[in-house]
Amino acid sequence: MPRSSFADAARTRDAIVQRAMLVASTEGLEGVTFGRLATDLEMSKAGVVGHFGTKEALQLAALERASEVFTKEVWEPAAAAAPGRARLVAIAEAWTSYLRRRVFPGGCFLTAASCEFDDREGPVRDAVAAAWRRWHDVLVREARADPELAPRAEQIAFDFLAMAQGANQALQLLGDETAPRRALDGMRRALG
Repeated sequence: MPRSSFADAARTRDAIVQRAMLVASTEGLEGVTFGRLATDLEMSKAGVVGHFGTKEALQLAALERASEVFTKEVWEPAAAAAPGRARLVAIAEAWTSYLRRRVFPGGCFLTAASCEFDDREGPVRDAVAAAWRRWHDVLVREARADPELAPRAEQIAFDFLAMAQGANQALQLLGDETAPRRALDGMRRALG
């Protein structure tokens, strides 16, 4: 049955991206296939392909959507805090809450994607790296906004990223429910 409108096409595309993001959360971006999504969404494979053209385009769309979710879950709750230390504490709290609540069934999407693509080349790897760089730069900027933290800005960003990634691994791989709280404690210690 042909789509009746541009709005229907947009809703279908949105449903495909949403499902791709959830599949990638547990099975990796390489686990996102047109056939799998067609089956899951009760569509034809050609219908899914028609929205993206290539698997790479679909992976990039899923990554972009996951980055939007991360921004909503971690940055937006912290954005109202004063720049510098207060905002970094708010980021730490929101980030560890995001991990603890398992916003994605497979844990932190960006952590999983970074492990999956860290030794590859190509546009998907570049997009994953760009997402991490953007977040790193946010953390550095916030640390530099506080004169006391500014000299350690790069180290603070590194510590936050390492603790969040480590907490995600401990939570997902080992079932360590205390990992997000311990990561939050570590992030607070990193601030001094």
